[in-house]
Amino acid sequence: MPDLGDATRGRLLFGGDYNPEQWPPEVWPQDVRLMRQAGVNLATVGVFAWAALEPVPGEYDFGWLDTVLELLHGAGIGVALATPTASPPPWLGHRHPETLPQGPDGVRRHYGSRMHYCPSAPAYRAAALAVTAALAGRYAHHPALRMWHIGNEFGTVCHCGLCAERFRGWLRTRYGDLEGLNAAWGTNVWSQRYSQWPEISPPVTVQYIGNPLQDLDFQRFSSDLLLECYIAERDAVRAAGADVPVTTNFMDFYRPVDGWRWAAEEDFVSLDTYPDPNDPRAPMLGAMSKDVMRSLGGGPWLLMEQSPGAASWRPVATPKRPGLNRLWSLQALARGADGVLHFQWRASRQGLERAHGAMLPHAGPGSRVFREICDLGAELGALSDVDGLLGADVHADVAIVLDWDAWRAVELPHQPHHEFRYVDRLTEYYEPLWNANITCDFAPATGNLGRYRLVLVPNLYQVSAVAAASLAEYVSRGGTLVLGPFSGVADPDERIYTGGWPGPLREVFGVRVEEHWPLADGASLVVESEELGPFTAGTWAEWVEVDAGAGAGADAGGASVVAAVGGGAGSGSGGPLAGRPLIFRNRYGAGTAWYVGTLPSADGLGRLLARVCADAGVGPVLDGLAPGVEAVRRGPVVFLLDHDAGTVEVRHDVLPH
Repeated sequence: MPDLGDATRGRLLFGGDYNPEQWPPEVWPQDVRLMRQAGVNLATVGVFAWAALEPVPGEYDFGWLDTVLELLHGAGIGVALATPTASPPPWLGHRHPETLPQGPDGVRRHYGSRMHYCPSAPAYRAAALAVTAALAGRYAHHPALRMWHIGNEFGTVCHCGLCAERFRGWLRTRYGDLEGLNAAWGTNVWSQRYSQWPEISPPVTVQYIGNPLQDLDFQRFSSDLLLECYIAERDAVRAAGADVPVTTNFMDFYRPVDGWRWAAEEDFVSLDTYPDPNDPRAPMLGAMSKDVMRSLGGGPWLLMEQSPGAASWRPVATPKRPGLNRLWSLQALARGADGVLHFQWRASRQGLERAHGAMLPHAGPGSRVFREICDLGAELGALSDVDGLLGADVHADVAIVLDWDAWRAVELPHQPHHEFRYVDRLTEYYEPLWNANITCDFAPATGNLGRYRLVLVPNLYQVSAVAAASLAEYVSRGGTLVLGPFSGVADPDERIYTGGWPGPLREVFGVRVEEHWPLADGASLVVESEELGPFTAGTWAEWVEVDAGAGAGADAGGASVVAAVGGGAGSGSGGPLAGRPLIFRNRYGAGTAWYVGTLPSADGLGRLLARVCADAGVGPVLDGLAPGVEAVRRGPVVFLLDHDAGTVEVRHDVLPH
């Protein structure tokens, strides 16, 4: 199969979404001239053009698109041609109201926005495949074509009767029969046992709280259903014979679509990312999303969308300060991107995105933003000539486990703490490593963990037998593993493990969690440790016992205690948890397993991870840099990115050779 290299063709990609259907034809030559001036070599075309391509059912108008593609090709600009199926024309919803999505409240959403489709509706699927096949048949061999962009930001969830029927079919495949489903869903609780398949529906508005596994399974099903739509369109464009890669655009940490399952069906991974310029943690959060994309695709990826200025959907849409778009674009390049694109090329004068930033803003080519775009295009052009950079890997000795099922399940209703959020847990572990310039990958628990010196699992609420065996094998072969709280609690059917937690991982960590102990809002614990020094912890604690006989320590006495709740008087005294151990270290086989039964403060977790990294032989790309300076090695190149407002000097003797 083709890959991103077949689209880059030796040059870093630079450009953005181009929506010529919003402008009269006399503007198009000016657009192309300014694109050349800016160094653009790729334009994404057609994302929201369905109504322009098919004004009435079955009648296609490709004349305008022919002209646009010829203009772009004549200027040496490649095209990422999109299937326009994320935004059906009004005629589809009007003639086929069953194609409109329905919420859990039973109310159908109307057309007049975007993403207004039911992914199960035969009329939608037929119309989407028809316009996709027509596009592919006409342009598969067009010389401007560099890649196919399928749909846009998949994520629509529908609860209608058509989706209910598809959901029941998905459940039959998963559980076999009603007996298997009733057993998995625990329907003896609250007299929910099903006697016929038609009784089962997607989660809808109920009198109180619905079945948690019904909710979880519907989230799994909805991701698979959308993936089915993507695959159908992908296969349709491939059938036309174009030997170019196919992708779709993910969003930052988006729970509805399982990134691992989706990435396996793409030729390369793409990201839409919009960090908030007002957020002081935005550089770290942006780096984290980019590391996820590189990890999902297992190599180079594409920054498909970012705003050169403001993101109009924010309540406060502050634009990027001068130089910030360049800085964040270079961060993407450093963390594995082989292209930097934007939304969009020319700012829209009408519609909901009329206030959104653009490469060519409303102020025109004489603006600050356009000048910076031209400078960035020239810089990326020069970087394309750096030997060994394009297509290079980003090496990491640390992996953070990212698991969509654990994410969905830990945030189901009626968990012990309603503010225990999965991505917060990942971020807490990622941030101190980012501050220390230690590069991280993300990985599934069942992935190839043996190539990492250190694996961090901030939370794995649900753990399968296969995942538990993978983690145990990693440690036994000499790896270092850190597991955070509220982990190993349930199996993939949301069935709670009995006998203590972390369930099938108890032997690896040499501990047994008897009780989860969420803390009241604002409450904190003082934690004492000879190795780490004192620190505080909040939100979550656990009643943990050393599991004597587990593990592989010198005396087979279970884990050793690294930190415990202090027992002093006053605020943070610990109350009933005073003196209780919270952080443990256990030898298992040839490796080391750490269990962290609380949420340490940032400084406490930073000290813990610094100790763990040192023990595992993990170090930074560069040491001794000023705060706010990010260092990333990609292939032969070390990127130094200053996220503070001042000037930083880096001594030559700290640079790697």
